Amino acid sequence: MITLGAHVSTAGGFEKALTHLSNIGGNVLQIFSASPRGWNFAKTDPIQSSHFKEAKTKLHVDHVYFHASYLINLADGEKTGHMSKLSLIAELKAASALGVRGSIVHLGSFKSGRDVINHVSTNPKYITLIKNIKEILDQTPEDTYFIAENAGNKKIGQSLDELASIIRDVNNPRLKICLDTCHLFSAGYDLREENKLSAFLAEFDKKIGLEKLEVWHLNDSRDSFASGRDRHENIGEGTIGLDEFRFILNHPKLKHLPFIIETPGFDGNGPDKKNLDILKSFV
Repeated sequence: MITLGAHVSTAGGFEKALTHLSNIGGNVLQIFSASPRGWNFAKTDPIQSSHFKEAKTKLHVDHVYFHASYLINLADGEKTGHMSKLSLIAELKAASALGVRGSIVHLGSFKSGRDVINHVSTNPKYITLIKNIKEILDQTPEDTYFIAENAGNKKIGQSLDELASIIRDVNNPRLKICLDTCHLFSAGYDLREENKLSAFLAEFDKKIGLEKLEVWHLNDSRDSFASGRDRHENIGEGTIGLDEFRFILNHPKLKHLPFIIETPGFDGNGPDKKNLDILKSFV
């Protein structure tokens, strides 16, 4: 059985998100732990946690992930970096209480232009990034993952080399990777042929290790290949085409992984059953 789901609104509470996910045919849930557009830290209580875990079991949703706030910038050495750290510490503590696997994080931006990967370790902002990730992992429960998402818009983690450097320098088994098809496409990774996908996975395995790959985001793209823009589109309505999704879902090295959509929805109301049904038809 494919492990496929969606990012769903938490309006009405975390349990409502599980119900909505089930109604659109998903079995992997991604949610925000708090409002993603402000420094609103995750909070839980024992009753809420118990009810959420019961609902998760009842609806057969084994994989749940938080998506971190859009304000996060772990390369910042001042207030934003500090608040980012506090936000993720609270989020991973909430994840442990709720039985959520971890938090999927956009790492942020160096904001001073792109650095050549060979010299990135000398960048003070890179040193701050590594320090902040280590501190978050040191102060959060061992049963949660910090999941760095690849970038497509000149932010941190745009290349496999950069992700590999972060994995190496943090050196913690709880640091994992989330790959997003739209972001990869934007960054110039072409996976629209089966041999190209296999070559990419071989490169990923050599530089990072496939055991570090925790989850995929399956999103089509509104923008052209290698555009540096990463706006999501519904499956089949964007510029990536359907073949890439078919290849990813059926690749023997990926079939065991959870997949999540973050599409705008065919009715404009967010990830929906139609997007999930299209992907299921490929399996």
